[in-house]
Amino acid sequence: MRSNDQSLGDAIKEFLHSFQLEDKLNETRLIQSWEKVVGAMVSKHSHGLYIKNRILFVRIDSSALRNELSYSREKIIRELNQEASSAVIEDIVFK
Repeated sequence: MRSNDQSLGDAIKEFLHSFQLEDKLNETRLIQSWEKVVGAMVSKHSHGLYIKNRILFVRIDSSALRNELSYSREKIIRELNQEASSAVIEDIVFK
């Protein structure tokens, strides 16, 4: 093996780091894990998820559900960050 050889995984990590894409990849991973964390029923009522300044914005089409989710905010943040394998968000805003 030559000294400049590296594994494919290491090459991909280096590429993502070089082009500062790690954060976007982690944000995408977090948003994709939304249904897994909150469940199918909540996910059906959730729309327009996006992250800005480490805050996840989620439009909820039910005021009662929006209220319920606000009580579980910290747990949801913790579980979403765990799924993304990184501290991607610090807060969630339910709109």
